[in-house]
Amino acid sequence: MNVKVATADSSLTLPHGRVADYFELTKPRVVLMVLVTTLAGFYLGGRAGFDLTLAMNLILGTALAAGGTLALNQYVERDTDALMRRTQHRPLPAMRMRPQEALVFGAAAAAGGLVYLSLTTNLLCAVVIASVTVIYLGAYTPMKRHTWMCNVVGAIPGALPPVAGWAAARGTLALEPALLFALMFLWQLPHTFAVARLYRTDFARAGIWLLPSDTRRGGNPSNPVVIAASAGLVALGIIPTILGFAGVFYLVVASALGAGMLTFGYLMVTQPANLSAARRLLLASLVYLPIVLLVLVLDHM
Repeated sequence: MNVKVATADSSLTLPHGRVADYFELTKPRVVLMVLVTTLAGFYLGGRAGFDLTLAMNLILGTALAAGGTLALNQYVERDTDALMRRTQHRPLPAMRMRPQEALVFGAAAAAGGLVYLSLTTNLLCAVVIASVTVIYLGAYTPMKRHTWMCNVVGAIPGALPPVAGWAAARGTLALEPALLFALMFLWQLPHTFAVARLYRTDFARAGIWLLPSDTRRGGNPSNPVVIAASAGLVALGIIPTILGFAGVFYLVVASALGAGMLTFGYLMVTQPANLSAARRLLLASLVYLPIVLLVLVLDHM
């Protein structure tokens, strides 16, 4: 019996750590990032102070919808997760949970979260979060098995949470959430390709194409994407200030961090065999996002 069949058909469940397994199924670190970026958009979109009740409803509904979506992703990818060292200990490939349990849990959480958002925030916010679920599961997840362009498509749902937060605060969209979307979209590309390089062998073992094959000259088709996205982050350190959405402090900090991303991105694409270059870019990306969002929030206090 192969791994895929064993994972799909197994009825093995262990009572120990059930709550922890369900929690792990939601990818809590990813959900945390979704909540932080959603709240950033909510705060920046607020006009008359911080509505704590609305914010709590937004957090709860978004957490349910995001966690359910990620649980469904693990249900769909349970066979490939079983083939990768970095994911083989998740509840489904490790056979600590039945696939049917994950399916029911994920569907219920995602649907419940969307209904809750529509009732407690507004329909626009719920539609934006629903778009995250549809694009993530309907486009990004299946594309991972066929083309590295899944990273570009996957950056769309990853960039929508701050837009949803803005929509929850105002009930409408404008230029400002478009800038937040652009920042999140561009940030994800060098971040994701750095991860793809670090775990290239693991992904290839599972037949997941997050990174294209190198060309005959030793380059990689993803290199221009990394450089263009990093250069775009430098531009986004300037544009919000020019448009009056952010101040000079944001311009200085975001431009400097964007230049750092561009520098490390250049080093990664010019030193493809040096995994340390990919690690430095990954670290730079993890520094960039929280600081830039924090500066934006501080700029609006």
